[in-house]
Amino acid sequence: MNTYLSPVYDPISDLRPGMPEPAGSIAAEDLGLLDAYSRAVISAVDRVGPAVLHLQISGAKDGSGGAGSGVVFTPDAYLLTNSHVVSGARKIQATFSDGRSLPAHLIGDDPDTDLAVLRLDGEAPSFAQLGDSRKLRVGQLVVAIGNPFGFQCTVTAGVVSALGRSLRTRSGRLIDSVIQTDAALNPGNSGGPLVAASGEVVGINTAIIGIAQGICFAISASTVEFVASRLIRDGRVRRCYIGMAGQNVPLPRRVVRFHELTRETGVRIQSTAPDGAARAAGLTSGDIIVAVDGIPVGDVDELHRLMTEERVGKPVPVTVLRQTQKLDIAVTPRESPPRPMA
Repeated sequence: MNTYLSPVYDPISDLRPGMPEPAGSIAAEDLGLLDAYSRAVISAVDRVGPAVLHLQISGAKDGSGGAGSGVVFTPDAYLLTNSHVVSGARKIQATFSDGRSLPAHLIGDDPDTDLAVLRLDGEAPSFAQLGDSRKLRVGQLVVAIGNPFGFQCTVTAGVVSALGRSLRTRSGRLIDSVIQTDAALNPGNSGGPLVAASGEVVGINTAIIGIAQGICFAISASTVEFVASRLIRDGRVRRCYIGMAGQNVPLPRRVVRFHELTRETGVRIQSTAPDGAARAAGLTSGDIIVAVDGIPVGDVDELHRLMTEERVGKPVPVTVLRQTQKLDIAVTPRESPPRPMA
């Protein structure tokens, strides 16, 4: 008896020109894009993941404990986290993804930017590098790594949703130049890194809006770099207080050309504090700061860098655009009083 074997039907290779593809099939170019996306996420996690820690906080002043994330960012075991993660801590235990655990102690804390620097009591197996957050673009791929609800080294991916946001910290101060992302964050992610596809840390994850989905925030690496250097050097950030909230804004090209400016952005004053030096000097909402002491200012981070302790009590010429005029207004900054940890 002869057995008849029917030919094997290949639903892909047997497609004829003009015939529709079967439901659920994926074009080769789409697979290539997905593979490229996966490789970018995997590469970023491979580079930064080993430097991410789970922080267990105990012995807080109110007797409670807590947890969060951190990331080692120097070869000599300094690590970054949020101020609110370590607020009031008496004991901090840091655990790497490989299970290695070390005590950590507080080097400095800055509630005004919700940043803190710790140092491990031992060697770190890896460290991550800070990137240049000024090069970020809306829509760019970013990866968040942290320990939400204690699940170590959890990875989520998304895009930069917006740049230049302002976020109010628990100290009451507005942090400017905050990165908004839709990379999912949950309790325990606080203090963990936001990573670009290059494998560089471009932000420190800090907050979510609980009633929303996909609205999360990170402190930009440019702010982190400035604050961390001061915390390592002095244990705190000594700041000038001029009493204003600002937002990065683009400048019309005709204005840039007319006033011969070297930056195409400035800092628009959103509001001024009643007791602040800005209002006392005559600065007002709507003014756009473009220079301080003759040094061009293109964004809030640059303004913060120029408002250093050396300028406290000394008149500083602040160049602003007010409607069609460019004005130099002398402002005498005051020192912000240090805020104790809660």
